[in-house]
Amino acid sequence: MLPLRPLLLGTLAVGVLDIMDAFIFFGLKGVAWTRILHSIAAGVLGREAAVAGGLPTAFLGLFLHFVIAFGVVAIYMLVSRRIPILADKPWVFGPMYGIVVYYVMQFVVLPLSRAGGGGPRTKPLDVIVNGLLIHALGVGLPAALAAHAAWKSRRADLKPATA
Repeated sequence: MLPLRPLLLGTLAVGVLDIMDAFIFFGLKGVAWTRILHSIAAGVLGREAAVAGGLPTAFLGLFLHFVIAFGVVAIYMLVSRRIPILADKPWVFGPMYGIVVYYVMQFVVLPLSRAGGGGPRTKPLDVIVNGLLIHALGVGLPAALAAHAAWKSRRADLKPATA
């Protein structure tokens, strides 16, 4: 079982950092926060249904965003349990994991979702750079730091007491 506190704090950090980046980055381009959240809900509902649902589907998008963040953190924690160096060196492996998450989202999850998008479609360079940076520093790194905290405390519990 995964340690609950690091898992939930990691999820909170990833979810908040990633969505705030989207709100700020795309907000500066004139995109409303509800449209950002609708685009997340569209993965389950499809674009038209997500937009037509108004605020309830925007909040569904926010909920789904945190479900995805939970999954991202949980996967890193589970893998780092088997490969301890991932938790021991979060500043190295966390950003790498975030970039892997970015590509999996773009080329696997989005194309398979009802939202469509992702894949070979050309995106502006600033959108790609922003996506890579937020996934490296705001997704992968907090996930790795959560694993580091979880397994560091567990290793400390397992050490024999010195007299």
